Amino acid sequence: MEPRNHTDVSEFHLMRLTEDPELKTTLFNLFLFMYLVTVLGNLLIVLAVISDSHLHTPMYYFLSHLSFTDICLSTTMIPKILVNIQAQSQSITFTGCITQICFALTFVLWENFLLLVMAYDRYVAICHPLRYTVIMNACLCVQLVLLSLFTSTADALLHSLMVLRLSFCTDLEIPLFFCEVVQVIKLACSDTLINNILIYSAAGIFGGIPLFGIVFSYIQIVSSILRMPSSSRKYKVFSTCGSHLSVVSLFYGTAFGVYISSAVTESSRKIAVASMMYTVVTPMMNPFIYSLRNKDMKGALRKLFGRISSL
Repeated sequence: MEPRNHTDVSEFHLMRLTEDPELKTTLFNLFLFMYLVTVLGNLLIVLAVISDSHLHTPMYYFLSHLSFTDICLSTTMIPKILVNIQAQSQSITFTGCITQICFALTFVLWENFLLLVMAYDRYVAICHPLRYTVIMNACLCVQLVLLSLFTSTADALLHSLMVLRLSFCTDLEIPLFFCEVVQVIKLACSDTLINNILIYSAAGIFGGIPLFGIVFSYIQIVSSILRMPSSSRKYKVFSTCGSHLSVVSLFYGTAFGVYISSAVTESSRKIAVASMMYTVVTPMMNPFIYSLRNKDMKGALRKLFGRISSL
């Protein structure tokens, strides 16, 4: 096949969800519902944290940014899926594809780093309670969030710009419902060695280090809890980590699910469904995890609903 430079590539073609007209309507309503639930649920958490002074703590400060990240990630993915469900063509422009890659990488990486920061916050709160307010001061919290955002944006821009140097063949079918950097690179006819080295190096560093940090934090937390004499105290302290652990398990569990499914199966549709779980379902579930298992958040949400209803 004759390679075409990226300047000649006007669009890519995404996987079609279904050909059945009735199923199209069902899927459109399902994805629209999921998107609205994701945006509304995460927005309520952000507003609850802002409006309730009792939640002006490092843990909820990081949680509000996590919810904001989930809103942005869903907005990067789902609206285009909704458009393609209704449209005859499953195309996405070259510029739109690169833009989606950049924003998706930014928000996935930012969420990854925020989960690490939240684990560090729980580690300091449980293992060094007397120094908690000194260590987790407002300045450090802002710096951690900004550093996470800067690192995520820089890595996403690097991968996006590296795609621009590639030349593509006539086969421009992406076997997913959205643009993903690895799948786009596989369509290139030019040498992709540098791109692959960067991708796997970044995955190892920016995926491995946060995961190691989270595991290390919880090893220290568990060790500290086991030294506590009171069983009720142990349960109370560890329960403050329950929501975070659930979100971490969901985030990394679905991520490993995508990796395993791509390794053990050749079915592009199964890989696409696994990727959908990772990028669409996880952001929707996070508000439920944090609101259903957290008394402070429940109280803040009740106050918020009261204020909204009184308007």
